Amino acid sequence: MSQAIFVQRGEMIDYTPSTSVAAGAVVVLGELIGVAVRPIPANTLGSLMVEGVFDFVKATGSGTAIPAGTTVFWDSANGRASHTGTRMLGKAVMAASDSDARVRVLITQ
Repeated sequence: MSQAIFVQRGEMIDYTPSTSVAAGAVVVLGELIGVAVRPIPANTLGSLMVEGVFDFVKATGSGTAIPAGTTVFWDSANGRASHTGTRMLGKAVMAASDSDARVRVLITQ
């Protein structure tokens, strides 16, 4: 008997939401974070990207800059990326200034 059976490559994972998910929505599954690249209707099998580079919403204003190479976290309460937090999203691949509304992040699981 095989100890493991290949299912899929892993850039995307299957996901069936209990409520509809919009394209571009960030979905948190425990310690796993994914992005819906297409809308997923409630109770319908869809998929989430769990690898890749995405532009995530971030706060603006003094002290919100995120330098390239910095660990970026997902702030579920406010629905945005941040340079502080506990749920790691990935690494910034391009610097985002205090005035930038988005930060480019390589998702790291």
